[in-house]
Amino acid sequence: MFGNTVKTIGILTSGGDCPGLNSAIRGVVRPALDKYSIKVMGIKNGYRGLITGNANQLTQDDISGILTRGGTFLGTSREKPFKNPEKDSKTGKTPVESIIHNYEKWKLDALVVLGGNGTQTTASLLAKEGLNVIGLPKTIDNDLVHTDITFGFHTAVDVATEAIDRIHTTAHSHNRIMVIEVMGHKAGWLGLYAGIAGGADIVLLPEIPYNINAIAKHLKKRQDMGKDFSIVVVAEGALREDEALLSKKELKKARQSMQNSIGYRIAHELENATELESRVTVLGYLQRGGTPSPYDRVLATQFGAAALEHILDRDFGKMIALQNNEIVTVPLEDVAGQIKKVPLNHKLLKYGKDVGTCFGIEE
Repeated sequence: MFGNTVKTIGILTSGGDCPGLNSAIRGVVRPALDKYSIKVMGIKNGYRGLITGNANQLTQDDISGILTRGGTFLGTSREKPFKNPEKDSKTGKTPVESIIHNYEKWKLDALVVLGGNGTQTTASLLAKEGLNVIGLPKTIDNDLVHTDITFGFHTAVDVATEAIDRIHTTAHSHNRIMVIEVMGHKAGWLGLYAGIAGGADIVLLPEIPYNINAIAKHLKKRQDMGKDFSIVVVAEGALREDEALLSKKELKKARQSMQNSIGYRIAHELENATELESRVTVLGYLQRGGTPSPYDRVLATQFGAAALEHILDRDFGKMIALQNNEIVTVPLEDVAGQIKKVPLNHKLLKYGKDVGTCFGIEE
């Protein structure tokens, strides 16, 4: 390793907040300070802070006690510096020029960025601008390619599953269809795992356009068997079969015309199709908040410490990943602009069908 050549690094969190971010920050910063005496600049509010020059030197006090805290103490934003090429009226610089300026002003030897698809795409573009960048994969959606899992996903599954467990009792008591809407705009990993873990009768994912008549048939079959309640888990990006034929622009327009979220629409469709009473629970931001699970703390800590190792080895332009239970790196350019969707041949889909789960289509 060439630890003596690395004097200062920067670290930021970008995109949505997520359980495990503070654990990952700690995984980078603690050994940087303790073991290698490396200066660490904590950049505030994601790429926005990198543009505006909003950062503070981190100390051991800053990372003390953050392992179990949800969210990110550095703050975050969804700033996309490459989307806006206009020069700032005060600085005369574009966002990207401001980033390069602050990177050089702080004398950074490397920049660690924690985030999901948009964050890693921006990180890849910054690497092409000559910055030494390392990415860490964070998202409750688990939709980053080339990593088996992202930190935050495990905690979100725990939270969603507990909610489903609790709603089961109300569904049973009132003989209702209970629709639980979970996050997952483009990929259905969270809905799939939480739905199977929670024993949902119906699981609707963006990858499998649903047919309301097929769902109604499944629910009526359950009713004929004497089961007077059902649990429906739906990802926020779930589509009807007719919607799957629309262009991206047409679908966006159709969704904007919806008065409520997808969970409410499906509940209404099911009531019309089955004449069974339906109720909706939208879990929303509940899934992203709170204390990270022990698994996510361990995973995020490993990712953070591994990032520092690769910085010391001057191995940049990479994202830390988990593949076959091993910590590896993949080029940022291989991650940028891609989404890992649930493949239709995924084993959990098959096993879910084997135990009676309906995925919204005729089997």
